[in-house]
Amino acid sequence: MRMYDLIMKKRNGGVLSEEEIRYMVNGYVSGEIPDYQMSAMMMAIFFRGMNEEETWRLTMAMAESGEMLDLSDIAGVKVDKHSTGGVGDKTSLALAPMAAACGVKIAKMSGRGLGHTGGTIDKLESFAGFSTDISTRQFIRNVNEVGMAIMGQTKDLAPADKLLYALRDVTATVDHMSLIASSIMSKKLAAGADAIVLDVKTGSGAFMKKEEDAFALAREMLAIGKNAGRNVMAIVSDMDQPLGNAVGNALEVREAIETLRGRGPEDFTQLCMELGSCMLMTAGLAGCKEEALAMLHGVIEDGRALSKLAQFVKAQGGDERMVYEPELLPKASTVTLVEAPCDGYVRRILCDEVGICSLILGGGRSRKEDIIDLSVGIVLDKKVGDRVKKGEPLAYIHSNGEDKRTACEERLLKAYEIGPERRQEGPVIRGTLK
Repeated sequence: MRMYDLIMKKRNGGVLSEEEIRYMVNGYVSGEIPDYQMSAMMMAIFFRGMNEEETWRLTMAMAESGEMLDLSDIAGVKVDKHSTGGVGDKTSLALAPMAAACGVKIAKMSGRGLGHTGGTIDKLESFAGFSTDISTRQFIRNVNEVGMAIMGQTKDLAPADKLLYALRDVTATVDHMSLIASSIMSKKLAAGADAIVLDVKTGSGAFMKKEEDAFALAREMLAIGKNAGRNVMAIVSDMDQPLGNAVGNALEVREAIETLRGRGPEDFTQLCMELGSCMLMTAGLAGCKEEALAMLHGVIEDGRALSKLAQFVKAQGGDERMVYEPELLPKASTVTLVEAPCDGYVRRILCDEVGICSLILGGGRSRKEDIIDLSVGIVLDKKVGDRVKKGEPLAYIHSNGEDKRTACEERLLKAYEIGPERRQEGPVIRGTLK
């Protein structure tokens, strides 16, 4: 078998067999197939596409290119959740304790952020002493004893995906539905969950700007999951403006804690409830959405969800007092009010721009080696559809350093569009697929 022949086959619109795909993936990981040939294959796939069978075969070859986590020692159905990401997306921080308090086994691998704000791991490190650098044995023990655990992705998990994504990133082949779906799902399948709930974002702050593209991606990932024998559900949700009000690591942790106390922002709470109901149903703990929602509301009202977060933080070395006393979380030295420049209605908030504002403050990374300032960020006071008067608060900037604050404020004001007529905010949940 020669890579040259496979490139020509795909270039001419052929369908790659399982054997051919595994040869290609394993050869690239081992170094036998050079970058220039794999680049040619990625471009051929970009223009010629892959059918459902090929996409599944590619996903499984990538998943099996390294360690496949064995979670069989965890009692019960293991459920994972994946979000395609966005500004202010702190969903795992509230959703995982809610679902775990209802009896779902959450065994989750997460990563650090590169870009707007930190990833789930960065946000969790707002709890003093918290660590995701735990062994697989401790990871499994914590899930059995606490009901949930989150660890960092190991370098041995789907190594083909890391190599292929880096290559696609520099060869203009990232934006292809089958390649995106296989990249996401290869990591999820390698992580060993029995069921997977997907949160596919759409809008200005999402990778998929168009709603139809988000639904297409969700359908691709659902097909992969089902072909691999997993129970999968997907939600397409809004990312035309930041999720919730807080953007920034410790600020998002505070907002997640408030949500577990029943006092979270409406849009964020609604998304957590929708995703949580999917998790309970895929785990077989609820027979319908209404039953699942009742269970989720119950664990918030009686405090079990908040208690579960504290147990989880303590089990991974963190200071659980911060769950009950969030004022102990990292704080910026300065909080600056950003005033509305005129009367009117908030018609639009440029989601990506708000994320860049957090990055300017130090809340995200431009390079992998950058150190995040966990205390900084933005808390939005007004969102799309809200009425504002000149001089009223639009947002609050939490900063350390005058230069960063000034640059952030100028950019944040430009991210807001205020007009005379009210614009109706779009629905948080655009659809559910299963």
